[in-house]
Amino acid sequence: MKQTTINAIRILSAEAIQKANSGHPGLPLGSAPIAYTLWQNFLKFNNKDPKWDNRDRFVLSAGHGSMLNYSLLYLYGFGLTVEDLQNFRQLGSKTPGHPEYGHTKGIETTTGPLGQGIANAVGMAVAEAHLAAKFNREGFPVVDHYTYALCGDGCLEEGISYEACSFAGTHELGKLILFYDDNDITIEGNTDITFKEDVAARFKAQNWQVIKVDLVANPDNVLMIANAIRKAQKDLKHPSIIICKTKIGYGTPLEGSHKCHGSPLGAENLQKTKEKLGWTSAPFEVPEEVLQHCKTAGRRGAKKERAWKAMFAEYERAYPELAAEYKAAMKGELPDYAAMEDLFRFEKPMATRQTSAQVLQKIAAVTPTLMGGSADLAPSNLSDMKNTDAVTYGDFAPGSYEGRNMHFGIREHAMAAIANGMQLHGGIHAYCSTFFIFSDYCKHAMRLSALMNIPVIYILTHDSIGVGEDGPTHEPVEQLIALRSIPNMKVYRPADGKETAAAWISALTGTAPTALVLTRQNLPQYENSGLNALKGGYILEDCDGKPDILLIASGSEVELCVKAKAVLAEEGIKARVVSMPCFEEFEKQGTRYKESVIPSSVKARVCVEAGSPYSWYKYAGDKGEIVAMTTFGASGPAPKLFEKFGFTVENVVEKAKISLAK
Repeated sequence: MKQTTINAIRILSAEAIQKANSGHPGLPLGSAPIAYTLWQNFLKFNNKDPKWDNRDRFVLSAGHGSMLNYSLLYLYGFGLTVEDLQNFRQLGSKTPGHPEYGHTKGIETTTGPLGQGIANAVGMAVAEAHLAAKFNREGFPVVDHYTYALCGDGCLEEGISYEACSFAGTHELGKLILFYDDNDITIEGNTDITFKEDVAARFKAQNWQVIKVDLVANPDNVLMIANAIRKAQKDLKHPSIIICKTKIGYGTPLEGSHKCHGSPLGAENLQKTKEKLGWTSAPFEVPEEVLQHCKTAGRRGAKKERAWKAMFAEYERAYPELAAEYKAAMKGELPDYAAMEDLFRFEKPMATRQTSAQVLQKIAAVTPTLMGGSADLAPSNLSDMKNTDAVTYGDFAPGSYEGRNMHFGIREHAMAAIANGMQLHGGIHAYCSTFFIFSDYCKHAMRLSALMNIPVIYILTHDSIGVGEDGPTHEPVEQLIALRSIPNMKVYRPADGKETAAAWISALTGTAPTALVLTRQNLPQYENSGLNALKGGYILEDCDGKPDILLIASGSEVELCVKAKAVLAEEGIKARVVSMPCFEEFEKQGTRYKESVIPSSVKARVCVEAGSPYSWYKYAGDKGEIVAMTTFGASGPAPKLFEKFGFTVENVVEKAKISLAK
């Protein structure tokens, strides 16, 4: 029955791709025996409870082979139907072109951008190791599962895979097992033209256990694959890579060719494939005995979940406080941060990276699920949680996986994707940090945070030309508009400590990712700031009656507007200062509120931000002026740079008069 089931995975995948006239049949045809062996004999899951805490995680990093995943989900009873398979890649279907988290039951993460899935799997293994160290007790393995990922040549060519696998090896994540579908083919042809490195040597150098399985001569050797998995499972000191030598498009006339990588086989080739594999069932039909065979894996998983629940009941009696904390963590429960009055106390001018550090310390003390760190910049980002007499946070490392401070190393792209994996696993509220300029390195993983609608927090400091002497290579100009353009991403650029606290509250209590964009230079503390920042934009300082002009800014430039308001008042010009820390939250407000803050009847406006002007045209209107960056920065002391590029009170006042004169 195993051979028929393997061929069922192959044929279902090829048929769906052929019907859609779109997709990638090569990987499902070649790697079907790997997937079958894992799902049938090893993967711990309950298809009736796909979100069971202690399930094994399966990540298809080579997401272009999505039909492999959908065929497995159909055969193993996760609720996909034949009609779903027939609607592969069609609008509104449960079987989109690449796997999408939250869209299809059983999909653990959104994949497709190559290499991201590997890093997500590393994050899931981090979460498993951390929660196991925190909650497990002798005789009670409450958290005890593996993370499996399947990748191809393309994933390993992407730099993120090197970053993530280096991190995994350094941290000895032995519950992580990576299958490498080594078929030597990418879209352009044989990998000899681009990728000739010794992958085994690379992973051995990164402290991984390397296991090789040659499936070329005997493609469906389930026993060999199973032995490799058992060997991988036994080594808990090293993550394992199982290098499976396969033939892309196995069983087809296009076997071994790049022509079957990203294109349907064609009706004639599909028929020849069926004939070679001895497949006689009608299109999209699977023998009943195959479905019954696959059900045994589901029943095994359900039995394991029942045993786990019985064990947890005993655990709850033996360790009631730990059990309660575990359940709260997995539910994502959080305290009422808005009620923490000391969260909003700041007594002197401070950089918002410093106010963020203060807020982080206070929040971390009451949020045991908060875990994260920096890409080797914690002393500058101020993103580490400091031990106190009441709480010891520690560092996440081999031998101390209970630590909550992460050291990601200089691996920004992998850091963000690992944080995604940690968040996806459950039981953790993940954050990561770097300089704002390096959000460019993080961006695709940040985009996937937004696409998956998961609330990863990004602490991004040194937010403007205020970086100063480091010069234009390190001074963000276009990064604000880049992040603001990502759907479902909240970008907070607070003007003081209370706005920073509000930004943290929004980040933790929301369902979307949040970027906290923070200054290096000191900023004043404002009396009227605070929880109003949760609305994204609000009146910070107003005038009597209707204003003549609106001064609108975010972050450090709010100070310029406050001072310009005072100068304009001396000349009889009434100005309102609007602080706009988060465009996305402001746009969610009702029309009446937005009109009360930025009335359409007041046409004279000045918008000020030390970044690209493109965010501001909507708010400036047809008579407004914008003070922003239209060039790269320069190297020099920050005050000199702000003066050079027009970020002065005098220039804001001048622009206000120009706007009033229009």
